[in-house]
Amino acid sequence: MNIQEIHKLFLQCKSVSIDTRKIEKDSMFFAIKGENFDANTFAKQALDLGALFVVIDNESYFIDERTILVDNSLQTLQELAKFHRKYLQLPIVALTGSNGKTTTKELINVVLSKKFKTKATVGNLNNHIGVPLTLLSFTKETEIGIVEMGANHKKEIEFLCEIAQPDYGYITNFGKAHLEGFGGVEGVIEGKSEMYKYLAANDKLVFVNLEDPIQIEKSKDIKSFAFGINKESADLKIKDIQANPFVIVEYNDFKVESHLIGLYNANNINAAAAIGKYFEVEDSGIKQAIENYIPENNRSQLLKKGSNQIILDAYNANPSSMAVAITNFLQLENQNKIMILGDMFELGNESEKEHKLIIDSLLNQDRSVCYLIGKYFYENKVSDVNIHFFETFDAFADYLKTIHFKDNTILIKGSRGMALERTLEYIS
Repeated sequence: MNIQEIHKLFLQCKSVSIDTRKIEKDSMFFAIKGENFDANTFAKQALDLGALFVVIDNESYFIDERTILVDNSLQTLQELAKFHRKYLQLPIVALTGSNGKTTTKELINVVLSKKFKTKATVGNLNNHIGVPLTLLSFTKETEIGIVEMGANHKKEIEFLCEIAQPDYGYITNFGKAHLEGFGGVEGVIEGKSEMYKYLAANDKLVFVNLEDPIQIEKSKDIKSFAFGINKESADLKIKDIQANPFVIVEYNDFKVESHLIGLYNANNINAAAAIGKYFEVEDSGIKQAIENYIPENNRSQLLKKGSNQIILDAYNANPSSMAVAITNFLQLENQNKIMILGDMFELGNESEKEHKLIIDSLLNQDRSVCYLIGKYFYENKVSDVNIHFFETFDAFADYLKTIHFKDNTILIKGSRGMALERTLEYIS
């Protein structure tokens, strides 16, 4: 069965599924092999649970005419997504970057939805499986699609662009994320810039932050729409940015008072505002969309626990995002500041160096008490009156049981694997 025939069957379905635990009635189930399982074994279960068709790549699990046998289920999912994208012919905005992808994607979505019927990547489904699933969620009713692309090695963004074929692109930044896979910062820049190469080769448009010299350099030969602070060449001119702790941005024609914390979120807001401007969303719509956006899922959330104000940014961390979070936090005017920081993962040979740099940035300062958790920080511990090291979260939790935080402003940040949101259980 060719991809066009599979697409006709797909159009009879309400959704696509790759997990029988989350299967929806009248969906198309793709049996994708994992490291420790063969999803072909779940084909019958998927049909029993209400799937309309199942796509398998092991003929031993063929059931009846509802079974679509292919050479490779994952490859077929990707080819179907590419075919569906061509079938719909809708404009697609793609974005990638080291930090801020998901927040920026959410902001772009709420801004553009003020004028268009939009659909965007759900959560962080941004890899070789997530991007196809996102594309297959778009329908004839979708007027603009927004696709987040993640990568931890070179050629991944290139591959995802070939599937999604974006008309517009934005790279949030080039930071110290996934250094192990990319082989260093230069590798990160090269890998993320694969989006620029695709857009240039296909005469598409890129959104550019004029405060980022790498973006300026890498996008100089591509059609662009730019934003910047008091930059004459900017299409969206920014007059002023403040953050204490919420980000407030003043543009030439309107002002946005957001619920996002930290100057590092200003670029995410500005990108969404610029994209809204390009697509001629009214200023009042851009303002309302951004001001009504409330972060969740442990991303720059402002919480209250007892008498303490907590900035919970525990969804992820890398050296770049950690550094700007610390800088922003130390600049806050609040008294009684506490930082609870967890290890940063996927840094490879750079891990020791990057954890030491974070520790060095905290030395000999009296603006915040710091608690550093995890083996990478612990292996590089130093003696400083305001820095306390804990090798494991359990050790830190035991310590928390002996103290009581009162009237503090607390930053909690670490890699996802550290799950530092658990700290909230010990703060009252």
